[in-house]
Amino acid sequence: MPMVRRAISTRVAAGFVLATTLLLAGCGSSETKSPAPATTAETSSQASTAKSGDTKTAAVTVDVADMKFSPADVTVKVGDTVTWKFKDSVPHTVQGIGDKAMGINSPIFDRGQWSYTFIAPGTYRYLCSLHPQMRGTVTVE
Repeated sequence: MPMVRRAISTRVAAGFVLATTLLLAGCGSSETKSPAPATTAETSSQASTAKSGDTKTAAVTVDVADMKFSPADVTVKVGDTVTWKFKDSVPHTVQGIGDKAMGINSPIFDRGQWSYTFIAPGTYRYLCSLHPQMRGTVTVE
């Protein structure tokens, strides 16, 4: 019987964490406009991509290691891509907080990288849905 109780307790705890994460993800920004950005999940490195003409987009990298986003706060221009590189012994995600950041939603990673291209100005808050104390902000100018 103790094994059955432990399995039920684990499921209840996992359900509580999921419900809390979803609740937190719904809180935050009062803005309702959600951009349709490009995202990629990959395991190889990617530098920056260039637009046609004189304007080039920039690639900004955020390392995910030691239970933190580094740097936690970055500033980019419209059209720039942020790549999160996962290098930790435990899995993490990048999950947008609030309506404006709804498209920011990576798979679970412990190695590899995930990218998101920001196409509208604003402040985008995010966290690791598995470790909600891990938070960051992307400011798009």
